Amino acid sequence: MDNSDIKLLLVEDHKLMRVGLKSLFEEQDGLTVTSEAQTGKEAIEKFRTTHPDVTLMDIGLPDITGIEAVKKILELNTNAKVIILTSHLSEEEVMDSLEAGARAYVMKDINTDILKMIIKTVQQGAMWIDPMAVPILREKGKRIIPQRHISRAMFRKEHADLTQREYEVLKLIVDGKSNNEIAEELTISAHTAKAHVCNIIQKLLVDDRTQVAVKALKEGLV
Repeated sequence: MDNSDIKLLLVEDHKLMRVGLKSLFEEQDGLTVTSEAQTGKEAIEKFRTTHPDVTLMDIGLPDITGIEAVKKILELNTNAKVIILTSHLSEEEVMDSLEAGARAYVMKDINTDILKMIIKTVQQGAMWIDPMAVPILREKGKRIIPQRHISRAMFRKEHADLTQREYEVLKLIVDGKSNNEIAEELTISAHTAKAHVCNIIQKLLVDDRTQVAVKALKEGLV
């Protein structure tokens, strides 16, 4: 293990899944599984004794839920960085996870490279929501993300003057629309829609459309 590696606590009650994830991270530069847990209570103890940089937490555990474990971990360290890694997508679990203090909500079928990116950005202090959960956050989650309630003029000043069309595209991104759906909604080509999305990502200084949606909600723009 390199001293610069991100230390991971892997919490998963299914041995096959846990072994598979550990094997996956062994192949990734900069990430090392330094501790494992099969239950929520074990996860809390392992967090207390091993001090991981990032914790990957399943929700469905045999004793307490992963969400309850997140709450207990945050009581130990308010700066703890916990990623919910789950195969379920429900409004209740998304909202409860974020209210508990999880920094990310990720589906287990996610691309390996994207998962690696999420872990690194969360370790640096970012928040990440699976694109499938963005519509839930859009409708229910404004109370979860601290908002600055800045004016549109100030938002434009801070973010390199998004055009009016880019604001229209931004709102559709927040609504969870794909590039093709944006193109159809605005009567433009898919190529043009993709170009607008890329411009917005660049201007907002984020890495992907999900972070665009989260930032727009956080800034109180939509």
